[in-house]
Amino acid sequence: MAVTLKDFYADWCGPCKTQDPILEELEEEYPDVEFEKVDVDQQQDVANEYQVRSLPTLIIENDDGIVERFVGVTQRDDIESALGEAGA
Repeated sequence: MAVTLKDFYADWCGPCKTQDPILEELEEEYPDVEFEKVDVDQQQDVANEYQVRSLPTLIIENDDGIVERFVGVTQRDDIESALGEAGA
């Protein structure tokens, strides 16, 4: 099952910069998960499609759809748990 983690961010977003190191570590540890960064300033259409209203927002999807949505800086354990639920 394909698992994707979409990271909705903006360059001006301070909390997004706090989230980055956690996601970088997870990306190395979960090679089967597709990590996709979505710059909301450049890809407003995608942000609207996912109804992103606050940053950072993380959305974990698998073939069945959205498994989990996190708004704000999210702890590593919570992301790992959601990745497991998604089938990663």
